[in-house]
Amino acid sequence: MPYNRPSSNRQGPRGTSSQRGAAGQVRKKRTCRFCDNKEDYVDYKAEKKLQRFVSEQGRIIPKRITGTCAKHQRMLVTAIKRARHLALLPYVSDAVK
Repeated sequence: MPYNRPSSNRQGPRGTSSQRGAAGQVRKKRTCRFCDNKEDYVDYKAEKKLQRFVSEQGRIIPKRITGTCAKHQRMLVTAIKRARHLALLPYVSDAVK
């Protein structure tokens, strides 16, 4: 007799799964800034724009927090690494050193 695994229902007790936060508030889905502005390319020379996606310690902020899509997150990471290589952005902030 084969074992039937119970089907996993990913929804919580209220009916929604990923839209609820820790305290139960409903959060709206973040949209990609680059898709909203219809940007095809993330330029490594725009250091002000790239600075928003780097934390105070100098780490790249993940896409689940910033809300960028996968395509633009890959371009963003490449642009940040290029800007770091050319000394437009720091690898590590002064406070961490």
